[in-house]
Formats: sequence, structure tokens, C-alpha cells
Amino acid sequence: AVRAALGEEFGFPPGTLVTGKMVYALRELGFDYVFDTDFAADLTIMEEGSEILNRLTRYLNGDKSVRLPILTSCCPAWVNFFEHHFPDMLDIPSTARSPQQMFGSIAKSYWAEKMGIPREKLVVVSIMPCLAKKYECARDEFKVNGIPDVDYSISTRELARLIKRANIGFPLVLDSPFDNPMGESTGAGVIFGTTGGVMEAALRSVYEIYTGESLKNVNFEQVRGLNGVRRATINLNGFELKVGIAHGLGNARHLLEDIRNGHNEYHVIEIMACPGGCIGGGGQPLHHGNSEILYARANALYREDANKPLRKSHENPYIKTLYEEYLGKPLGEISETLLHTHYFNKSMD
Repeated sequence: AVRAALGEEFGFPPGTLVTGKMVYALRELGFDYVFDTDFAADLTIMEEGSEILNRLTRYLNGDKSVRLPILTSCCPAWVNFFEHHFPDMLDIPSTARSPQQMFGSIAKSYWAEKMGIPREKLVVVSIMPCLAKKYECARDEFKVNGIPDVDYSISTRELARLIKRANIGFPLVLDSPFDNPMGESTGAGVIFGTTGGVMEAALRSVYEIYTGESLKNVNFEQVRGLNGVRRATINLNGFELKVGIAHGLGNARHLLEDIRNGHNEYHVIEIMACPGGCIGGGGQPLHHGNSEILYARANALYREDANKPLRKSHENPYIKTLYEEYLGKPLGEISETLLHTHYFNKSMD
């Protein structure tokens, strides 16, 4: 979402992708390595998608202990909301960490070990469209011996101010690539930034793993758009998977109250707190409610997705290597420790 909006701070039209310029500017600001959160979005899909499949399989096999729907958990404002207002439903959301927190955890374990850098010597700074990410990276469960997985989170607008203060001629700089092994992403990772994108990314992997068949058309148009609440039914070899998408906490509250009252028609629900998802995040260039700007940002992400050689998270070669070399498997013991979390009752009652 940052790459589709940062340019607006420098006179580019909404929806202009400035990924390479952003990476160049970050290097000029003094960062030794610049990685892509979209890599961690692919990793999130591996874990969250596996969790969806695990719960669905148990549910279809008659396991009465399984609670559905499973809710996405990558939006920290949404997580904070349900911890405060729906503490009786803390077992419904996915336990998968957000891409930001998965990245920090992997950077300070797998990558730090490969590079021979002590954890305490590594500083991880995330560039996010979201102000709630600042709160998220400070949560105690995302620290090891008091050292946070992500040390600082700055917003898109804050990055723009840093670039301007450093007198970097952003419109004129050359494109620079991300570093690897955490700089490669698929189209599925890219679309995380727009409402419906997490669901679509998950469906691409869930479909292939559940059915064992290759997904020819990876575009799930039925989950796209900016309507506040959207519903779709996806055919998985005869099983009708019912999914819901909501953005805006008012819409989320209505969905959750329906579930609490026993009126659930979904297996999986994606919820984002901000209008349009992360593209409309509180740390983005101000859009003042202009839906045309949100559409332009979303379309930029869909364009990048369409141009990616790989468009399913489980096809990312660096993700495959990460599991082979370090994690073992999705939902495995190491993955559960590094990539999953738990939730707390924060209600005042």
C-alpha cells in the first residue's frame, strides 16, 4: 500500500507505483538493507491459509470443537477492536501474526543467524500505511527478552517527511531493487494492501492445496471492490466455501454481532479497519474520503499483481527455502513459536 501512495507526497498522480524510488531513498537515508513486507505477506498466507484448511478439514470431519468463521488477523486496529469489544470470541480469529510481525521475527532469527548478526545489534524499521502498527510492534508478545521483533514503525507520510528533510530529489532518483532473501514476493503478497486482497491471496493457495488442482484464473473478482461488506461463494471441488469481506469498524461490528447472535453464514471473513483496507490507512497521504484516490491505489496493486511472474504465495521460491532451511512446515513447532500469537481480553467489563 505504501508503494501505491507515497508518490502523492511528491506530486505523482494517485496510483503511481514508486517502489524502486522508495527503495533508493531508503538506502540514501542510511538503511543497510531494504526488504519487502510483501515477502512476509506471502509468509502470512502460508500460515493463515494452512490454518484455514486445518479448521475447515476438522469442521467437515465433524469436529464439534471447531469454531467458525475464521477471521483474518493481519490488521492491528481490528485486533485491538475485537480484544476490547468481543472478548468472548477470541478463539475465532486466526493466530497468524501480521506481515510486519512475521517479518520482524524472521529477520531477527533466520536472517540474523545467516548473517551472523546478534539479535540485539539488529534494528528493524517498518514503513507502514497504518498508525496502529506503532502500537502493534510495542506489544509484549512480540518481544524476546525485552527486545522487540520490530523496533520502530513509521508511516508513509513520515517517510515522505524524512525524504524531504534529507533533500533527496525523489521524482528524479533511479529505481533500486529490494535485497534478498526477503525482497521477493508474489502477486498475492502485493494485493494484501487493499480490501479483499488478503482473502483473494488466501483463496489462491487454499484452492490449490485443498483441491490438488492448478488454479488457472487466479483473479477472484467477486471479492474485489469498495462496498463496505461483500459476500462470495467459492466452489472447492463441490464444497461451497462462503467468505465475507468487511472494511471499516462499523461494518465489522455488525458482522461480529451477527456471529455472536448465532447468525453466521461464513466460513472465512476478512476484516480491515480502514476504508479501502491498508491503501486508506491512517498513515497514508490524506485522501479526505475521495473514493477515486482509493480506487487508483487499489488498481495500482492489482496491476502489479497481474505483472508478477508468480501470483500465488506458495510459489515464492524464497518462502519455500525458508521452510526447507528453518521453519520446517506451516503450523509446525517453529512456525507456531515465531509466526503465531494469542489474544487478550481487554474489555472494561
